[in-house]
Amino acid sequence: MTNEKMTHVNRTYKSTVFTMLFEDRNNLLELYNAMSGKHYTDPALLEINTLENAIYMSIKNDVSFIIDGRLSLYEHQSTYSPNLPLRFLFYVSHLYAGITNSANLYGTKPVDIPAPEFVIFYNGADEMPEHKILKLSDLYTVHDRECGLEVKAKMLNICGDNNKALKRACRTLGEYASFCEKMRSYARIMSIEDAADQTIDECIREGILEEFLRKHKVEAKSMSIFEYDQEKHLRMEREEARVEAVKDVAKRMLLQEFPDEQIIKLCGISSDDLEKCRKSLELQ
Repeated sequence: MTNEKMTHVNRTYKSTVFTMLFEDRNNLLELYNAMSGKHYTDPALLEINTLENAIYMSIKNDVSFIIDGRLSLYEHQSTYSPNLPLRFLFYVSHLYAGITNSANLYGTKPVDIPAPEFVIFYNGADEMPEHKILKLSDLYTVHDRECGLEVKAKMLNICGDNNKALKRACRTLGEYASFCEKMRSYARIMSIEDAADQTIDECIREGILEEFLRKHKVEAKSMSIFEYDQEKHLRMEREEARVEAVKDVAKRMLLQEFPDEQIIKLCGISSDDLEKCRKSLELQ
């Protein structure tokens, strides 16, 4: 797939600063070298196969490529999701189907496939460990016996002082992390549009992603606004879900005739909210 075609796909369906940065083969090879400890210098060695279907299962992967006989899938996330291993399973199944489309899957000769590697670069506002392994088996409804299918994804926190060695080894990743932190910091004290302008201008002055931002300033601004709004929306959805769960617990305690004071203390709600829960039960 040509760079022009890949660029068009990502701009249309999943435009992010991360994907745009690492569509560049030089940046991607730099990241792979940092991750693997290799020292490749020829970006042409990368066989990029990022999913080019417009939308697959309503989501699209960030970057996938083959080198060293390994199929690497890289995702960036600003909001933690335990469902990434399941999404990776969808991605890699689709990719393997394309890789083996001319192979005889019913033959007696083994079909060679590249070994998969799943990596998540986390850059969100929530506190996360420096390294974390997410497993598909954690999503299974049954945990009392060995499962027949496992997917393990390595999540690397690139915020703040986390994974400093990796960010030093891949300057582009380190500067991307700095860009995100500036954006999030300014968005707390000014409008999202002003925060994007301030972040981009400051990064250019400080030499952070300077060439990229000078060349793609308009796109980087629109992507940053979209990503921040999306992250904010997901945080609001999680908070709304948490509040509803607390209310459900309070209602069950009311039905079991717990004292009001105990419900307020255990659920961490106000007396007004408790009365709303009581009225809600009366209307049911």
